[in-house]
Amino acid sequence: MTEFENWDWETKEKLISEISEWRRKFPVIHEYVVSNDGEKISAPVKTQEDAFTVCVNGEIWENTFEKLWSLRFGPDDRLTCLCMNDDEWTVATDGETWEETFEYVWNIQFTPDGKIIAVNVKGKNGYRISLNGKTWENGYVEARDFALSPDGKNTAAGVQTKGLGEGDIFGFAEGVWTVAVNGVPWKRNFLNVWGIAISSDSSKIAAEVRVGEYEYTIAINGDIWNETFKCVWEPIFYPKGEDVLVPVQTDDGWTLAKNGQIIWERKFVQAWHQKFSPDGQRIAAIVAPKIGKWTIAVDGSTWNKTFGDAVLLPVFSPDSKKVAAVVKENNRWTVAVDGIPWAEDFDMIWDPVFSPDCNRVAAKAEKDGKYFIVVDGKVGKHGFEALWSPIFSPDGNKLLIKAVEDGKYYRRVIPVEKI
Repeated sequence: MTEFENWDWETKEKLISEISEWRRKFPVIHEYVVSNDGEKISAPVKTQEDAFTVCVNGEIWENTFEKLWSLRFGPDDRLTCLCMNDDEWTVATDGETWEETFEYVWNIQFTPDGKIIAVNVKGKNGYRISLNGKTWENGYVEARDFALSPDGKNTAAGVQTKGLGEGDIFGFAEGVWTVAVNGVPWKRNFLNVWGIAISSDSSKIAAEVRVGEYEYTIAINGDIWNETFKCVWEPIFYPKGEDVLVPVQTDDGWTLAKNGQIIWERKFVQAWHQKFSPDGQRIAAIVAPKIGKWTIAVDGSTWNKTFGDAVLLPVFSPDSKKVAAVVKENNRWTVAVDGIPWAEDFDMIWDPVFSPDCNRVAAKAEKDGKYFIVVDGKVGKHGFEALWSPIFSPDGNKLLIKAVEDGKYYRRVIPVEKI
């Protein structure tokens, strides 16, 4: 049974909370967030001078904080935020704070089940990573964004192992960056480290590294590929096994490489944000066949149509046969499915969502200051003050709509044909 099947798909409408009452009660309300199942709406609110807390469905947490930000629902719909009192930051989940505090905290990440929460932290022992309040023993001069393994057993971050004086180009050239796994650094240092990925079984760590002035490659568990390139982008692991897929720049342009070997013959002005299909058999990526022309390539073959402004991340259908993406042309946004854009365009549009049977595509869009649900390019009848991305029911016949309308937050389940 999937998570969605446990949700309420029968109740047509629930008035969850009167947002207009929040506005009368609190002098300041920051950005609203809603739970995955739509049963809760929350926001950071100011209760009095220099006192913030979290409001959930109209009820506030007991704890108050001097500052509070990055509020979000995790995969298990627990509510997590970063908070500060007495110039010390920590993490709070459903109102309970971690015991350890830090100079600063950022970059909340969750395991897929939501049970483990990890963050970047800065404290008296330097930059580290903390999981559920348990922090790396080793601290570093600096630590960049990190990767969290699906099982929560491994965290890996690009770290600076020693400080550099101002203008110390010789010290920089020796290499002061590496990857730390659960706080333990790799033995080898590099000029730069970015884009860390962890294999599905948590056994391998990959990162893009700079090994020379104009030489870039991939390091796996500290060992680098034999091949170097003019540049590389973020690696990802194949869904099963230890193979690594990465965009690389050759003398002829950008393409994709597997374990250092080119797998797409065609070269592009740019190629990045590669993604595997759900069955793991197909690869899509954002590419630029020419300067200023963007599109999607699937298994090395591009869509027929290109777009002048932007193309965002590819989204595969559940059966792995279709690909959709947000596209921008002449400063207007829409969705393209297998290269065919919707006729209607918008001020802004969010990631497309396929129905379980793969026959429909829905998205949240903004037009003239209102938010709408769009299905297969057809704009819904109702505009909303606030709206979150729609979710198809397991049978694909209904949409879960989470929206604020006339100062009220509603959870609605609506047949797709009535949108």
